[in-house]
Amino acid sequence: MRSRVEEGRGNMLGSVAAGLRRFALKRYADHGTSLAVQAALGRCLCQIPEGSRGLQVGSGSNRLHPAVVNLDLAHNPSLDCCGRAEKLPFRNGSFSLVVSQEVLEHVQDPNAALEEMHRVLDTHGQLYCQVPFIIGYHPGPTDFWRFSREGIRAIVERAGFVRAEVGISVGPCYGFYRIAVEFGAVLASRCLPALYLPTKGLLALLLAPVKWLDPLMRTGAQSDRVAGGYFVIAHKE
Repeated sequence: MRSRVEEGRGNMLGSVAAGLRRFALKRYADHGTSLAVQAALGRCLCQIPEGSRGLQVGSGSNRLHPAVVNLDLAHNPSLDCCGRAEKLPFRNGSFSLVVSQEVLEHVQDPNAALEEMHRVLDTHGQLYCQVPFIIGYHPGPTDFWRFSREGIRAIVERAGFVRAEVGISVGPCYGFYRIAVEFGAVLASRCLPALYLPTKGLLALLLAPVKWLDPLMRTGAQSDRVAGGYFVIAHKE
């Protein structure tokens, strides 16, 4: 029979391992805070007219701006409204800005979602949409799509948006990092399924310096081949 000291030590080590894993995985999925994203999204948020509102579709617990309404599927303390991207519970022309960060890949019908975002924007309203390209499967709760530069531009313009400006949100280093972490974790899980998350957390920490080169690689002529993802800023006429 294990002593209380041994049990306590085991519980402490388990807590430390769980905390380390949560920290590592949080840093693993930090694509929404890249310098390119901060600059592009910050520019859009600064352009919300006084007295107007913005909408963040698929906000999670992230509060972008006091004037931005948070919408998501699941309740959380930062949520203002529950709803689906494909059927937004707002009137036509309700917002001057709609933000969608890493949401469209989880939506079964991204065309319908973008049409809804277009509908709830007022005349000359602005869309900021961020999507992944090179990234592993990550259900939240589902995961359907990936988007190239041409793909996100085409689907946004098909929904009625104009003057689409597409940029790389995270570049090749980030794309390589995400796939390398997943590969190592999946490989470890073939030996023992329980090793998947601990290995993923460890590799997320060990390989994190790879991302430091991303600002340099993001601007290369061939960056689109393995870019981690894209953002698009577009307008409603």
